[in-house]
Amino acid sequence: MTRYRIAAKPYLPYPGERLARRKGLGGEFYELRPYAAGDEVRRVHWRAYAKTGRLYTRLETAPERARFRLFLDESESMRLHGKLPYAEKVASLLLRIARQEDPLARLERGLPRDLRPGRGVLVLLTDGLDPLPWPRLLPRRVVLVQILSSLELDPPLEEALLRDVETGEALPVGREEVKAYKKALAEHLKGLRLLALLRGRYALLKAGEAPLPGLLRQGVLELL
Repeated sequence: MTRYRIAAKPYLPYPGERLARRKGLGGEFYELRPYAAGDEVRRVHWRAYAKTGRLYTRLETAPERARFRLFLDESESMRLHGKLPYAEKVASLLLRIARQEDPLARLERGLPRDLRPGRGVLVLLTDGLDPLPWPRLLPRRVVLVQILSSLELDPPLEEALLRDVETGEALPVGREEVKAYKKALAEHLKGLRLLALLRGRYALLKAGEAPLPGLLRQGVLELL
């Protein structure tokens, strides 16, 4: 797993905010200063030269080691359709990768509570189905891995039986209710995805699929 790392920077900028661009030299571009004799030519910012006619050198920050806290949602809804065992495997994979940068990274059970602002990255594995105050729950730096079953993502249109996992109450539903459910789920997923991408990264995994390709494709993991 030494080939991968968890991507923690926001995928989308906040309105009016510009994300730092990654350089091929391993650092983060954050400032320009006038070129001085002896500066490496490869660090000259040629775009600034084209605009101003003056030479500038790019300054970099040394890459910081991220700190990670992983949380695994163990709510009742996560215990349906094999989501929790699958999420445990994904959490184990992400924990191994996180510990390459942060040897103190740990996995905690349940949802995060009373998080204090800090420089750490919160990695949350959940189905995201509980009616929680997600904007308050998710900090500024978050990696949200949402796990749903194929039945939850695409239930059949024929009549079904909807069961409340908390009360055990069953309710028969028909085609129209299933269509309404799909529409509501799509809107909910869109909202969670946008929230997570403004604060970090997001991936939606279907329980049972190979996690590594999905995490790479959706930008939660990066190749070193």
